[in-house]
Amino acid sequence: MTHLWVRAEQRLNEDRVGLTPAGAAKLIAAGIKVTVEESGTRAIGIDGYRDAGCEIAAENSWPQAPAEAIIFGLKELPEDGTPLLHKHIMFGHAFKGQHSGRALLERFKAGGGTLYDLEYLVDETGRRVAAFGYWAGYAGATVTLKTWAAQQRGEECGPVGAYPGKDALLAELSSELDETGVARPSAIVIGALGRVGSGAADLCEAMGVAVTKWDMAETASGGPFPEILDHDLFLNCIFARPGTPVFVPQEALSADRKLTAIGDVACDPDSDYNPVPVYDRATTWDAPALRVASDPVLDVMAIDNLPSMLPAESSEDYADQLLPSLLMLADLDTGVWGRARDTFKTHMQDV
Repeated sequence: MTHLWVRAEQRLNEDRVGLTPAGAAKLIAAGIKVTVEESGTRAIGIDGYRDAGCEIAAENSWPQAPAEAIIFGLKELPEDGTPLLHKHIMFGHAFKGQHSGRALLERFKAGGGTLYDLEYLVDETGRRVAAFGYWAGYAGATVTLKTWAAQQRGEECGPVGAYPGKDALLAELSSELDETGVARPSAIVIGALGRVGSGAADLCEAMGVAVTKWDMAETASGGPFPEILDHDLFLNCIFARPGTPVFVPQEALSADRKLTAIGDVACDPDSDYNPVPVYDRATTWDAPALRVASDPVLDVMAIDNLPSMLPAESSEDYADQLLPSLLMLADLDTGVWGRARDTFKTHMQDV
């Protein structure tokens, strides 16, 4: 019997989950065994999973799961160097040249396990079958606007946290922008036709921010792109890959520009393909913006788990998208799972 083990997230400020109780019930009805770990932070309570027929396991007990269990989580595992023996479904952030990614792949090599990277679960056309993109863009635009509002107060952006729902987020952000006493800023979104970009643009428009929407056609020239510097905010919402142009180069730091806040929603600062190479590390919920220039000021927001700011909405949305693929877990050799396994094997050749 196929056995899916949903682990508790071990990362700070990560309350999301990739399977709802309703989805778990459908997996069980399809003959898949589902174990769900207890969690002190998950946005969806454990009782719903118990009522759906899931087995309940202790928090963070997945290393002792049966060898045949498929371990399912979202964000990264603790970096303790232990060999990884199981099949793991998660965002590994290991296939785009990220420096920390090699260490993760070395753990899989040592343990003989397999990574089915959620970022690389694609259909036969190469399109991702599930993504948190919309809510990443929505939250990323929120924090970038908070960064801009803090600048109007002569401050840097303070800590951010999770919201019970988007209505609470919109009410708080609208009030914060109103309190600046100045007109709403302008924004440019690159990747506006995708899930991430549409979320970012929707949030900006809900706040009365004028948005310039760019996608592949507008960036096909390869740059430079002085138009970006003529906006108050730049929201990078593209999936970086080889050949991605640089949108904001180092020389922009000292350039004459209107731009004061960048929201790098894609957040790949240590990737070889980073299109915003003016910063070198992700930001955090406690310190959401990194000041990379002071004359004129420029702050970069680059939080890498943005959808967890709206954990309930983002979990429900993502889980609904992913469920059809989870229902196919009995066959890991073909379809979406076979393609993900082949991607893993390709990258393991260099480890």
